[in-house]
Amino acid sequence: MNTRVGILGFAHGHVEAYCRQWRQDEALGVKVVLGWDHDARRAEKSAADFQLARASSVDALVENPAIDAVVIGAETSWHADLVEKSAAAGKAIVLQKPLALTLAQADRIVAAVNRHRVPFTLAWQMRVDPQNIQMKQLVREGKIGRVYMVRRRHGLSTHLWPGFENSWHVRPELNRGMWADDACHAIDFIYWLLGRPQSVIAQIATLHNPRVPDDHGIAVFRYADGAFAEVSCSFVCCAAENSTEIFGSKGSIIQNFGDAPSCNVPRSANATGLKWFLPESGVWTISDIPSPSEHGRRIAAVAPELAAFLQGRRGPIATAEEGREILRMTLACHHSCELGRMVKLDEIRS
Repeated sequence: MNTRVGILGFAHGHVEAYCRQWRQDEALGVKVVLGWDHDARRAEKSAADFQLARASSVDALVENPAIDAVVIGAETSWHADLVEKSAAAGKAIVLQKPLALTLAQADRIVAAVNRHRVPFTLAWQMRVDPQNIQMKQLVREGKIGRVYMVRRRHGLSTHLWPGFENSWHVRPELNRGMWADDACHAIDFIYWLLGRPQSVIAQIATLHNPRVPDDHGIAVFRYADGAFAEVSCSFVCCAAENSTEIFGSKGSIIQNFGDAPSCNVPRSANATGLKWFLPESGVWTISDIPSPSEHGRRIAAVAPELAAFLQGRRGPIATAEEGREILRMTLACHHSCELGRMVKLDEIRS
């Protein structure tokens, strides 16, 4: 039996990838039947692209008994309101990242999900990427010993796109710039791999176009055991290679081609995506998990995992509570930059 899904907003482009994948692969058991968007032109285009009926309002969609679940892809500022309405209507919820703009909004989301006891997941793509899963397994199994340092480079070329300065991503009432909007992927990876850090020191800057904020940033998180985790992001990045470095007491893990700028540019046919080195063996071990030929495949690969979640075949990719902690880490980066000092995560309360 198909899970019948309604889409609440098509602002996040990843939602279109999920819809496309669910339509192409009927065996996934998800049928998108209804859509809503406050932007009439976007709603009309998406309804035509995916052959959906259009809901006249949010209430009309969430109160429709033919809808089992919702995917929320509206702008970040809409998330709390849409989660509250969907949870109150008893719908399973898939929410695009980031969780919210503020911790107050995040608290509303967590409270609504827990109050109404509805299935909920964030759609974090890095958590379902096979190479990322293998890196986490290597760390958890102690393959490289105690982890001392992690570096995750993550980028896009959005700030070079013509007209990007007119998109909703740069409007402060809808979003908080690209660090909060997309560096959160790498921040989520750090949290998923190592857990909650104690503190962060960060610099975030607008270097390319003053109309498009936060095109570069570096954050260094510190953990209770002393480990460092660096998140490095550029959104004028047109090409790259190395994505992840993990250094431990017994070895190192290196990943290439882990984001759009590195995955989408030409590379040699035998280029290595993921490998690790243990001094005791004296050789690099090459992962048998290939790097995708384009980043869009990574995004599309989230759709089967979301289908499994909606059908009860797996747990959430990430809970609302985890989303709140990742938002806290993201906001702490901004706070550190504004204050010009190291910030403890417990200082972030709004």
